[in-house]
Amino acid sequence: MFHKEGYKIITITFILVVVFCLLIDTFVGIHWLQIALFAVVGVFLYLILQFFRNPKRNTVNNDNNVVSPVDGKVVVIEEVFEKEFFNEKRLQVSVFMSPLNVHVTRYPINGKVVFSKYHPGKFLVAWHPKSSEENERTTVVVENTSYGQVLYRQVAGALAKRIVNYAKEGDAAIQGSDSGFIKFGSRVDLYLPLDTKIKVSLNQKVRGGESIIAEK
Repeated sequence: MFHKEGYKIITITFILVVVFCLLIDTFVGIHWLQIALFAVVGVFLYLILQFFRNPKRNTVNNDNNVVSPVDGKVVVIEEVFEKEFFNEKRLQVSVFMSPLNVHVTRYPINGKVVFSKYHPGKFLVAWHPKSSEENERTTVVVENTSYGQVLYRQVAGALAKRIVNYAKEGDAAIQGSDSGFIKFGSRVDLYLPLDTKIKVSLNQKVRGGESIIAEK
């Protein structure tokens, strides 16, 4: 199963793969070189398909839990001053996605979207300390009965050139459901209340919609 954001790119990739294979078969007469080139084309197709996959996730819906919005590795757990929306200290948990991770963004909690904003910006590597403030990004805030307001931020990386955000103010956020997509490598930051119990550790691998990031 593939994400709808990948349909166009997957179609174009299939066409290019067929064309390249025909060209290789027609103009490359050396057998071992043909095999090597076919392998390169096959790997390229595999990587594109891997990137846009959209596996079903079994989210256990619970208002007392915050689930990971994306697949990847936890790279930041720290107290920070969030200055775009809250203007106060929050617990930041950041998950970094490699190009091989599933890049679907999912709602981390249930509730109502009360803020959604896109920011153009730079394309620093996603683990750069300034990426959350200077890179292209979207900020979404969901109002939840257990946590109050929770902010998550999609951040573009050096390879990510397009952030897709479906969350609009007034929308109902359903925990684990699709809220966006980031193309080709990035990170997502969560900003939680200071009294939140964090259930993950640095460098831990997490799965979007399933891994519990925090609980009340």
